Amino acid sequence: MDPVRDETVCVSAGRTEGPGEPLNVPPVFATSFRIGGEYDYARNEGTPTWAALESAIGQLEGGTATAYASGMGAAAAIVDLLSPASRVIVPADSYTAVRHLVAARGHTVDLQDCTDTDATLAAVEGAGMLWLESPSNPLMEVADLPALCAGARAAGVPVVVDNTFATPLLQQPLALGADVVMHSGSKYIGGHADLLIGLAVTAEDDLAARLRQHRVLAGATPGTMEAFLAVRGLRTLALRVRQAQESAGELAVRLERHPRVTRVRYPGLPSDPGHERAKAQMRGFGAMLSFETAGDADAVCAALRVINAATSLGGVESTIERRARLAGQEHVPPSLLRLSVGCEHVEDLWADLDAAL
Repeated sequence: MDPVRDETVCVSAGRTEGPGEPLNVPPVFATSFRIGGEYDYARNEGTPTWAALESAIGQLEGGTATAYASGMGAAAAIVDLLSPASRVIVPADSYTAVRHLVAARGHTVDLQDCTDTDATLAAVEGAGMLWLESPSNPLMEVADLPALCAGARAAGVPVVVDNTFATPLLQQPLALGADVVMHSGSKYIGGHADLLIGLAVTAEDDLAARLRQHRVLAGATPGTMEAFLAVRGLRTLALRVRQAQESAGELAVRLERHPRVTRVRYPGLPSDPGHERAKAQMRGFGAMLSFETAGDADAVCAALRVINAATSLGGVESTIERRARLAGQEHVPPSLLRLSVGCEHVEDLWADLDAAL
C-alpha cells in the first residue's frame, strides 16, 4: 500500500489496533502501572494517551514527538539543550515569551531580521542555536527555511522552527533541514481554545532522548485530558485548516482593497514580500493574517460581533487582537490587528469586518 496522505494520518494515526479495543485511545488517568509492562510511572514512560498524540504528530512531522504541558514547556526543553551562556539567534519578529525564556536561562538573545538570509547566516557563526518562526508572529514574515537550515547546519548550529502557524499540514521543517520543530498544540492542533499542550519533534534519536529526559526531570508533563482533547482536535485539523485557509485568502484580498485598511500582511497575496518563499516551501498559506487600519484599531475590535477580540489563535472561532498593546511588541505598528480566521462562513466574517472598519 502506498503511504497515506497527511489528511488521512490526522484521522488514522495514534489509534488502537487490537480486536475488541476502542477505536480511540481513551484518557488513561493513571500515574502508576503494574510492573512488567510498557509503562511503569507516567512521568518516566508517559501514558497510552500521551503516546497516541506523540505518535500522530511524529508521523505528520517525520520524527519523534514529545508532548509537554504547554508550548512554553516544549520551548523550555529545547532551549535547555544549549550549553551555558550561549548566543541564540531569534527573529526580531517572534513570540515575545521565547525571547524572555532565552534571556531568563542566561543566554544572549541576538535579534535578527530572519527574512534577510545573508545577514542571518553571517550571524550564525559561533551561535548556539538558530530559532526561527515562519510565518512570524505577528508580522507574517517568511524566512527561507531551506537556505537558513543548510547554512546553519554547515556551521554546526542547530535550527529550531516554531511551526505553530503553518501546522504540519502546510509546512514540514524537518524535511527542509531543521533539527527540531515545536508546536503550541493549544492552537491549531487542539483547535477549540480549551487546552494547553506543547510538542517538540526531532528526527535525531539522541535529541529525542534528551528532550524526553528533560520532561522526566523538569516535570512539564501534559495532562491526560489535554492530550486526549489534542488528539480529538487533530482528527479534524485538515478540515479546519482547509476551511479557515480558504476564508483567510478571500478576506486578505478584500481587506487589501478596503479604504480603511492601509496594509495587509498575508503570504498568500501576490503583493506580499514573502509570497514566493511561502509558495516554494509551504503547501498553503495558512489562516493567519495581519492588517493595519487607518483609524482606531481598538475601536475596530470593540465593534466586532462575530469575530472575537481575544488572544491566542488557531481555533474554530475567529479571534482578533491588537498586538502592539502587549509588552515587547514595540516593533509592531500600533494599528496592526492579528486575525486568526476560523471556520465561520466567510461572508459573515467579511460583513463583521467591513461594518467594524
